[in-house]
Amino acid sequence: MARFVRWTALSAAAALLVAGCSSGTSDGGGDGKGSTKDARPSAGSSGTTGATAALPASLAGQKPDWGRCGGSSDAPAPSSEWQCATVKAPLDWSKPDGDTIDLALVRAKASGSGSKRIGSLLFNFGGPGGSGVSTLPAYGSTVSSLRERYDLVSWDPRGVGASEGIRCRSDKRIQAAESVDSTPDTAAEERAYLADAADFGKGCEKAAGSLLAHVSTTDTARDMDLMRQVLGDTKLHYFGISYGTELGGVYAHLFPKNVGRLILDAVVDPSADSVGHAKNQARGFQLALDNYLKSTGQDPEQGSAKIADLLKRIDSKPLPTSSGRELTQTLAVTGIVLPLYSQESWPTLTSALESAEQGDGSELLTLADAYNERDPSGNYGTTTHSQRVISCLDEKQRPTLDQTKKLLPEFEEISPVFGTFLGWDTAGWCHDWPVAGQFDTPEVSAAGAAPILLVGNTGDPATPYEGARKMADELGKGVGVLVTWKGEGHGAYGSGSDCVDSAVDGYLLNGTVPKDGTVCS
Repeated sequence: MARFVRWTALSAAAALLVAGCSSGTSDGGGDGKGSTKDARPSAGSSGTTGATAALPASLAGQKPDWGRCGGSSDAPAPSSEWQCATVKAPLDWSKPDGDTIDLALVRAKASGSGSKRIGSLLFNFGGPGGSGVSTLPAYGSTVSSLRERYDLVSWDPRGVGASEGIRCRSDKRIQAAESVDSTPDTAAEERAYLADAADFGKGCEKAAGSLLAHVSTTDTARDMDLMRQVLGDTKLHYFGISYGTELGGVYAHLFPKNVGRLILDAVVDPSADSVGHAKNQARGFQLALDNYLKSTGQDPEQGSAKIADLLKRIDSKPLPTSSGRELTQTLAVTGIVLPLYSQESWPTLTSALESAEQGDGSELLTLADAYNERDPSGNYGTTTHSQRVISCLDEKQRPTLDQTKKLLPEFEEISPVFGTFLGWDTAGWCHDWPVAGQFDTPEVSAAGAAPILLVGNTGDPATPYEGARKMADELGKGVGVLVTWKGEGHGAYGSGSDCVDSAVDGYLLNGTVPKDGTVCS
């Protein structure tokens, strides 16, 4: 089964480059305990309450052995200012003295004088499944002002990249699965679609073994608190983007007393279940497409109908490309999605659509390959794999084939271009998954925590703006502080708004909490 769109963040922006496209804190209250909403842990999984057994000294007292970062087949080694280390975390947080796993970290030490240093600032760039070890050095110039007072730190969450990363399928089988129709029109196509989904899950189970039940957002939130201790910080200072905002909310719920200065940018709606998220993304990407079409002088309804017609034709007859591979309907939609993450990439979308209308799918395929982390040699990254094993352990909801078919008209009404794909995704994403999901929606209430700054972008395609308002409400009165940016693209910080950047920098560097409801236009 080919991935379409889940939550993602800077990985999409990085993919565009690959494709060649253009107030102080307080201790707060609470006891650090809580339960995840509608939690029902799968057999053998870590529990979902905030309370865990005491960490053994061998874990809590770890001293990372920071050294020069190495390169990989996916990325060259970063410059010498970046250091890497590995720390150990419990495989099962309900048994902290049991088996352990390795977590890979990267950091750049604070550039300012020792007296100005606040502590460590931990980053998660979304996904779920994105590698912080490879992303943070590339993002370093964007957050250079923060480095004056913070050690910039990120990590590969459990099941990701260098932290026991999970690969569920070989490159050859990934490419073969691209021919599976992700919007089946016949009973045979439906069977093939669900069989492929089940096969992917079996591959994950074989590759991950016991780890498959221990890669949830809750597990990773606990890892974050372990990293806080290992890094020597009394409070956790954190910058979460896209899925990283859900992770930050779950952390704040579990450890409200330990919340320092938290920034959540491109905020996930914590009140939405898996079907609700798919609907949100259908709305978000359709909004971004409408705005793109307006920018080219087209009527959004007519322009969307034209693109939908192109996709139907590709479904019937895939387009040839200069690589010799075919552009399928699913790959075409993925190629359309990628440039919508950034307004600067809209001209690339225009060129790709024009070429496709003329019968050449090469440009859309290049964009889809970038999104899917496929290099020219046919090697694929593993973000898709990690993304799926994490989200399918989190999400309890598993729509059946019949339930999905009943949902499709609503999805198609929301978006004539993306609705069908996201509707079918609800049936296939976690179909016949080997491990049960843990919750319907994550619990993020954080009474007594220090203020948490949320930045919502009204033109965000992947995490629509409404999610920021709902996150602010669920964090609780006096905790969630919302800043709105009337912009385009996924995320706001570093995207050209001095107003947004000043609000975020002011809080992280000086502890100044902006007024709730601030609007940056």
